[in-house]
Amino acid sequence: MKKLAMMLMVAMTLIGCSKNSAGLSIDGQSQNVMFGDAVLGGRLLVDNIATKDVQGHARGIVTLTSQYTGDQHIQYRFYWYDNDGLEVNTNQAAWKQKIVRGFETLSISEVSINPTGKQFRVQIREANK
Repeated sequence: MKKLAMMLMVAMTLIGCSKNSAGLSIDGQSQNVMFGDAVLGGRLLVDNIATKDVQGHARGIVTLTSQYTGDQHIQYRFYWYDNDGLEVNTNQAAWKQKIVRGFETLSISEVSINPTGKQFRVQIREANK
């Protein structure tokens, strides 16, 4: 019983220390938006999610609109998948930064470096100032 209690305490400690690095996660194929941060999710509206062909490579485009009066410093990163849902870019790109001004609409986009990348997911999080 003591072992079980100790394992539960360790598990709860680890869960409490873990941090979800994505405030929003957007799936380009299903066009689902998953909110991991209620504040960021309430301040940013996802207007459009699109994939376009650019010379044989897929370009993922997400249009965001600020629902907040102040500036929002965000970071985002795209993940690319083939038609079978397997990740094609094994080396993750660095987080890119943007400032979304009050009530501004802007687009974030990226072109897959791998021509087999046809679907995308993008994660958006609040940047540390």
